[in-house]
Amino acid sequence: MTALKNKIDFAALICVNRANANGDPLNGNRPRTDYNGFGEMSDVCIKRKIRNRMQDLGQPVFVQSEDRCDDGFGSLSERASSVLKGEKNRDIYAQTACKTWLDVRTFGQVFAFKDAGGVSVGVRGPVSIHQAVSISPVEIESLQITKSVNGEKSEKGGKRTSDTMGMKHFVRFGVYLVKGSINVQLAEKTGFRYEDAQIVKECLRTLFVNDASSARPDGSMEVARLYWWEHNCKDGQYSSAKVHRSLTVTLKDPSQLPESFSDYVVTLEPLEGLEPEILNGV
Repeated sequence: MTALKNKIDFAALICVNRANANGDPLNGNRPRTDYNGFGEMSDVCIKRKIRNRMQDLGQPVFVQSEDRCDDGFGSLSERASSVLKGEKNRDIYAQTACKTWLDVRTFGQVFAFKDAGGVSVGVRGPVSIHQAVSISPVEIESLQITKSVNGEKSEKGGKRTSDTMGMKHFVRFGVYLVKGSINVQLAEKTGFRYEDAQIVKECLRTLFVNDASSARPDGSMEVARLYWWEHNCKDGQYSSAKVHRSLTVTLKDPSQLPESFSDYVVTLEPLEGLEPEILNGV
């Protein structure tokens, strides 16, 4: 395995076409937007999808969703105890967790469980991901839906229960920008390797594979482009902010609502000595 020696910055452009990219449970599960109407996807949402893709690629993951559990453990506490087995030394505890689970040495993790023998361990991960924001304000549409499944009998008369009414919300179309970085100093502490960075890159490129749902039908979410900058030193030739600013995306015609990725102009400012790898997503 190869140690990660150089800083990495990345950015991904995501197309959302009549889908709910990230619902807000405090707002009727409407797609998240800020006060100016720009769409948002939380970093937690993006990391969940990356973890799912890690599992798809056969990598061991600590934070698993219930419907994707692949080791039989019903909680994070059980999963941690099965591997760490009451280890008291915090350094060994953290090292073992990082060695065992890819997402721990990638994003970090807090281990504070009642049955862990009083051990509380925090691991800082080298991969940081920003909240994704749409390039332009998004238009949200809503549909009234009816659930007609006759799931229960009514209390009187034994007849079927009445249909349940509800709402379904989605973004008409939008392009979201996801930005992130990989810190070499933190990678050295968690054991995050160059090969792990390549897995993260593939997870980002294929972020919505096996992610289809009623809110996100297959093909409605797509990584249009992934930009991957590998610096030539630990601290980077440029700051992450400058690297991310070198990528600009604007509407060709701001007076028209966008309908496809071709309605945007993508510009990449050259940075001397730092050329990004540009990949088409899935």
